[in-house]
Amino acid sequence: MVRQETVAMILAGGQGTRLGVLTDHVAKPAVPFGSRYRIIDFPLSNCTNSGIEAVGVLTQYQPLELNKYIGNGHSWDLDRNTGGTYILPPYQSMHGSDWYKGTANAIYQNIAFIDRFGPKYVLVLSGDHVYKMDYNQMIRQHVQANADATIAVIEVPWEDTSRFGIMNTDEDGRIIEFEEKPEQAKNNLASMGVYCFSWPVLRKYLILDEEQEDSDNDFGKNVIPMMLADNQVMQAHTFNGYWKDVGTVYSLWECNMDLLDRPEDIDLHDKSWRIYSRNPIRPSHFVGSNAVMDRVALTDGTEVYGTAIHSMLSHSVIIEEGATVKDSFLMPGVVVKKGSCLNRCIVGMNTIIGENVQVGPDVVDGSDVYKNEKVCTEGITVFEQNLIIGDGVKISAESMVAAPKPNEGFNEIVIGLSEPELIMEV
Repeated sequence: MVRQETVAMILAGGQGTRLGVLTDHVAKPAVPFGSRYRIIDFPLSNCTNSGIEAVGVLTQYQPLELNKYIGNGHSWDLDRNTGGTYILPPYQSMHGSDWYKGTANAIYQNIAFIDRFGPKYVLVLSGDHVYKMDYNQMIRQHVQANADATIAVIEVPWEDTSRFGIMNTDEDGRIIEFEEKPEQAKNNLASMGVYCFSWPVLRKYLILDEEQEDSDNDFGKNVIPMMLADNQVMQAHTFNGYWKDVGTVYSLWECNMDLLDRPEDIDLHDKSWRIYSRNPIRPSHFVGSNAVMDRVALTDGTEVYGTAIHSMLSHSVIIEEGATVKDSFLMPGVVVKKGSCLNRCIVGMNTIIGENVQVGPDVVDGSDVYKNEKVCTEGITVFEQNLIIGDGVKISAESMVAAPKPNEGFNEIVIGLSEPELIMEV
């Protein structure tokens, strides 16, 4: 095995329960994003652009589609003889087998993998954040500060500090205290879940954490506080670019809309820092003679004959003449039939919306059978993948439309399931 100075470990096994039915069949990092990406494309592309050649992707929940999508890493130029991309699910060893019990335990279970490369530094990255970062800048700061750990932080609005792990620092940027979701924060520097560790130090603390029977085996809850308590040198690396944790329905929708409203914040056309993806070969998109479009992003295989306003359209989406899609994100293979109107929706892969269906905040007397205010907020409605929605139905905003359970049977809203032929080709 060729020695690598830095190894990146991407945590990609999360279930993403706050995304509801969007992650019933896929891991959160495999959820489609934009018109042509998956969320995992961002950390993988950051590794490529930062020159990191050895990347481990730690999978667990619903790994099949994510594994197939990443493959050998060729789409991200990570299929190299001197490094490469490695899918790392939980496995059975001579000491037994277990699921990854937490973020720290996931890395602990792969100590032998990391040791094979003999690295000086290990990056631990979240697989479900949207951002563009040069990890070399973070590593450089880590080396210059002679740090044991460097944590990427970003300024968040003060009113949002209770949602994040907050890093309190001294005037030199050294972390002196970590507060997990404080009610009264001392500053607004939130952890991004992006870590750079000196490998010998991290290795030691992973083993110590594993020996604690009451540990949650989590970086934020256990490993970082333990290192702080032992006065390890920990630096904050302030990130000034765009960053979004797309772990909720609203944040996923908002991030897609940001690509339309604030494209300069995360420039996907920047040739010096490309975001790579694995896409199927499809014919060019087609816009009909009567189509109306305004602020729309679309990609290969999309067909628009109706109206699309301020929306993100993935490959193989079809919007029939007379249909209207507004402020929405349609995943690959979605069909919206004539007369239908979707407003503030996220529609899962291969779902077919029947004729004259009305969905959105302005719908009167809509069905609220699927209303889920705990998951769907801000007027966003979500459709599970592979549904067939009946003609003429009205659905209230903030619904989460899902396939019926096997013992329930179909109903007037979900009248069947579509063929999932596109799923494995996305």
